[in-house]
Amino acid sequence: MHTWHWHNWEGLPYLTCSILEGWHHGFFTQQFWPRSPQVITEVLQPEALVYRLKQVHGNTVLTPEEIDSLLSTLGEDLASADGLVSDRPLQAVWVASADCTPVLIGDVQTGQVAALHAGWRGTSKKIVPLAIARLQSQGSKLDDLRIAMGPAIAGEVYQVSIEVAAEIGASIIPYNDEEKIVNALHELPNSPLLEDSSPGKVRLDVRRVNVLQLENMGISAEQIAIAPYCTFQTPEHFFSYRREKEKKVQWSGIVSGKLKPLPMTNDK
Repeated sequence: MHTWHWHNWEGLPYLTCSILEGWHHGFFTQQFWPRSPQVITEVLQPEALVYRLKQVHGNTVLTPEEIDSLLSTLGEDLASADGLVSDRPLQAVWVASADCTPVLIGDVQTGQVAALHAGWRGTSKKIVPLAIARLQSQGSKLDDLRIAMGPAIAGEVYQVSIEVAAEIGASIIPYNDEEKIVNALHELPNSPLLEDSSPGKVRLDVRRVNVLQLENMGISAEQIAIAPYCTFQTPEHFFSYRREKEKKVQWSGIVSGKLKPLPMTNDK
């Protein structure tokens, strides 16, 4: 089993996951607000170059090199995308979330990493499989990937319309018919859908849909860890847009390049 650990930085709590123990990483809490990724990277690896995005609920995944060239061409501060994949060591890649799923990925062989913002829209557009395809194009093998899904709104409290459930379900169920997709989702073992008492509504576990997408790619459950925290139900640690209707976020980030083991010392 993968374990999640609480850490403190100057009295502020953040989470790490044992599945990503080979990398400097963290799922940071609302207590870090409004600090920027530039500041929070100091907690993980002060020497790393910092990359973040203007998130737009899409499925575009960029490398830092692409961001640098886009920004110099467009003259803007931030590139619009929802995923970052490192292309060299010492790159800190960051995503912001407030109910959507932050996904951090590391490759145990190459040391490459990814940070993704997977809300229901990004998930319906398969942002995580697309990022993994990007890593594969840079030399990653599926078996070498380790994937951690951070705190996000849990299925039991996330009410959505049947239309939204069908749109996200189409990413794992090959039907064109809304009703057929929703029925097929309900029949899955450990279904991502739960019943809701309101007509035309269901409860949706977005992280579970992402897991099913990954399993469809051939990634095993052992390669995936899911944080046992719901942003909506853990107000002491996390912002929830559903709960507060405020435009605040928590940041999740990971630094590329594997941690070097400590040198052996010879006491003489």
